Amino acid sequence: MRWLRTILAEGWGLFVDDGRYALSIVVWLVLAWLLLPQLHLGGGWNAVILFVGLLAILLESAWSRARR
Repeated sequence: MRWLRTILAEGWGLFVDDGRYALSIVVWLVLAWLLLPQLHLGGGWNAVILFVGLLAILLESAWSRARR
């Protein structure tokens, strides 16, 4: 049964290698979902703000990982 635990741990690691990174993405998506419609920006700005936030999270994670 140890092999099953190893397989499950590896599968989990494929999707959630950095817990802080995954949590940051979920928090950003929830905040964007709740707050962006209230800003009434229109014209595709919601998508731009969502993308910039996700890009910032990705860059911060990459820089943090590079420093380790």
